[in-house]
Amino acid sequence: MQVFLNGQLLEKQEAKVSVLDRGFIFGDGVYEVIPVYTGRLFRFTEHLERLQNSLDAIDISNPYSHTEWNKICDDVIASCPGDADKSVYIQVTRGVSDRQHLYPDNITPTVFVMCNLTEAHSYHDGVMAITHEDIRWHRCDIKAITLLPNIMLRQLARNSGGAYEAILVRNNRVTEGAASNVFMVKDGVVYTPPKDGHILPGITRDLVVELLQASGQGILEQDFSLQELKDADEVWLTGSTTGVAPVIQIDGDAVSDGCPGQYWRNANNLFNQYIEKIKT
Repeated sequence: MQVFLNGQLLEKQEAKVSVLDRGFIFGDGVYEVIPVYTGRLFRFTEHLERLQNSLDAIDISNPYSHTEWNKICDDVIASCPGDADKSVYIQVTRGVSDRQHLYPDNITPTVFVMCNLTEAHSYHDGVMAITHEDIRWHRCDIKAITLLPNIMLRQLARNSGGAYEAILVRNNRVTEGAASNVFMVKDGVVYTPPKDGHILPGITRDLVVELLQASGQGILEQDFSLQELKDADEVWLTGSTTGVAPVIQIDGDAVSDGCPGQYWRNANNLFNQYIEKIKT
């Protein structure tokens, strides 16, 4: 399996990055994860737009055009064997320099791209979640490689009875999961937090919103509290490698009757139908 590093396709074990790369020293960089279905990049334009927004936010010039990124990703996908679903990981760091907080002018970004097989998920039994204070920084709209708080929160969830996700709360407002966006249903209306600096603008999140709106399902992008989340009729998680997952238990208490609900089944069917169209 080959990876792309700074203009070259290399065997994974041959790819090397300087110890003075600012991504290694400071976590000074951004990333994207793009699902791949039957060799086709999922919502590639939207993912590249989000990558561009992250690069702009931290003052790194985009090293490649849309066409060049497409060629790079296609080459890496071609080196990944098998017909299973895959994902492409793109990472852009500021580049190599002496260790100092201020970065030099005209530094050359480090670009790394790899492809992985994606584990198939079945959520018909639902997943468990915990809630936790949102301990991350205030620019979660930037898809930064500095993910230590997310790692800590996800690990805490798993250590809490094998929960799948930690749903985060800031000032009594639900923001998102440690690695997912959050939806809830109450009295037949779907809610999801609005896109601002406290959540990542999820590509799968946006697709689910679009699909529900097109189907005539009432959906509101607005804030809701922790108590409203716990009183919800249904709770879901969405993400590029998650799809649409129903949450049946939060902090040890059942969500409604403790089973995946009809609104999740509808959203999941819409999502899966969309993916199947991509595959054919």
